[in-house]
Amino acid sequence: MKINISIDDVSPHQFSSTKVLDRCFELIQTFPNIKFTLFVPVAYWRTIKPTTTTKEPLRLDAFPDFCKTIRELPQQNFEICYHGLFHGIPGKSDNDEFQSITKEQAIEKFLAMFEIVERAGLSDIFKHIFRPPAWRMSPHAIEAAKEIGIKVLALSPKDYAKQTYSGADETFEKVVYFNCVPPFEPLNVYPVNEIVYHACEWDKNYLSTHLATELTNWLKTQTNVEFKFIEELI
Repeated sequence: MKINISIDDVSPHQFSSTKVLDRCFELIQTFPNIKFTLFVPVAYWRTIKPTTTTKEPLRLDAFPDFCKTIRELPQQNFEICYHGLFHGIPGKSDNDEFQSITKEQAIEKFLAMFEIVERAGLSDIFKHIFRPPAWRMSPHAIEAAKEIGIKVLALSPKDYAKQTYSGADETFEKVVYFNCVPPFEPLNVYPVNEIVYHACEWDKNYLSTHLATELTNWLKTQTNVEFKFIEELI
């Protein structure tokens, strides 16, 4: 059974930060070979929900301590991937950044992401793997991802997201679809498991101590487990 643990929205935001890594390292103590895929919005900017808003985008290159933490993570346990530019649509939504955009707009966003990561000194750390914020992505954005050099898309199998892809996901060479999002999609046994959590402390899917303990106990009951990075699930 192949298993990957991914965590979305790891960022310099004080409530969606590297604090979630404490749970990861606790899991590593029990499962030394466990693999985490961190999906990072490179200029996280929340503008809608009052308790989580920031005055400006949290560009990675403005947070050297965050970048140092990411760079120093053990590469046998962690990989770093893209999760959008702002994550949302400033002034309109905290999500859905890639849901309705044109190919040209998507290319601009990808290039902006690459530039910020380069300025942050993390170009050699980020893999060309992309999960669209809230899993929604226009077919034009999928075409742009292919053209710009994204190797893997991490998407959703659910109808609310699939309808935004309009079948374009089926033309992309390498796609991984999640199947467990605790507590909404509970832990279960599949030949391939892409288990998703969030770094956002306001999210019910936040990798809290409770959910980390639940994951630990579940993993202990499984046999023939192979921990994999996300591309290895394909």
